[in-house]
Amino acid sequence: MNYQVLLFYKYVTIEDPENFKQRVLDLATECNLLGRVLIAEEGINGTLEGTTEQTEMFAQELLKDERLAGMQIKRSLGTGKAFPRLKIKVRAEIVGTRFPSSIDPRVKTAEHISPETLYNWYRNNEDFVVVDMRNDFEYQSGHFKNSINPKLEASRDLVDAVSSLEPLKAKKVVTVCTGGVRCEKMSAYLLEQGFENVVQLDNGIHSYMEKYPGEDYAGTLYTFDKRLVMDFGGKREITGTCKLCGTQTEQYVNCANLGCHLHFLVCSTCFEGDKTYCSDDCLKSNLTLNT
Repeated sequence: MNYQVLLFYKYVTIEDPENFKQRVLDLATECNLLGRVLIAEEGINGTLEGTTEQTEMFAQELLKDERLAGMQIKRSLGTGKAFPRLKIKVRAEIVGTRFPSSIDPRVKTAEHISPETLYNWYRNNEDFVVVDMRNDFEYQSGHFKNSINPKLEASRDLVDAVSSLEPLKAKKVVTVCTGGVRCEKMSAYLLEQGFENVVQLDNGIHSYMEKYPGEDYAGTLYTFDKRLVMDFGGKREITGTCKLCGTQTEQYVNCANLGCHLHFLVCSTCFEGDKTYCSDDCLKSNLTLNT
C-alpha cells in the first residue's frame, strides 16, 4: 500500500473545541488514520497518516468545514508506521508558547513569504537573516544556510532567548519552522518586541524542501513521528554530528538515563540500542541508581 502523511494547521476561532474534537475524531477513525491533532479555541494543528486513499478522503471531508476554508494541507510519503495510535486532544494552545494573550495570529502575525521568494532572495544575495524557530535538537539534523539557531528547548523559551536576537531588530528577519504553525506566533512575538522587519516562510521548511529539494536547506527535516527525519530528494549534505564522537549522522536516540532522556544524534558505532547514554555522567549516574 502507498502511505501518506498529512500536516496541517489553521489559526481560526473554534467556539466549541470539545464538539469539534469529536467531529475530527470520528472522521479520522472512519478513515483509519493514526497520528496527533491538537484543537484549541484558537485553531487546529495536526499530523496524520494513512493510505493515500484514506488521507485524501479525510482531507476532502475536513475542508468542507467553512472555518477551515483555505487551509493548506501538506503531504509527504508515509511508512504505515509513523504513529502508534490516534490522539486528538483539546488544549489551551495549538502550540505551547505560553505567550501573553495579546500574541494572537488571528489578529496579527508577520507577513508570509513564498518559498519562491526566499529562493530568489538566496540567489540574489538579499540582505536577510533566517531565524530557526524550532527546537535545538531539530536544528541539528538540518537547517537553512547561514541560519541562526536560538537554541530553544521548547517554543516557550523564545521569551528568554529573544534578548540574544536583539542585534537583528533592524534587519530583515525570516522566521522558519517545520510546517509554519510555530512561526505564526513566534513572528508575532518578535513584532511585539520591536523587531522592525519580520516575515515568515509560508507553510514552513516542508514547503521549501518540497519545492526546492537539496537547495539552500542542508540536511534532513525532523518530523516528530517514527520516521524522525525526512527529505524530498535532491543533492544534500549530512549536517548532523554524533554527540559522542562527532561523526556525521542523522540517527536520533533518547538517553537511556530516564532522569535525562535527552533526544540526541548518535552514529551507528556509538549507538548501543536502549543502553545509549548521552554522556559518561549519565552512564555513571544510571549505574549508581541501579546498584
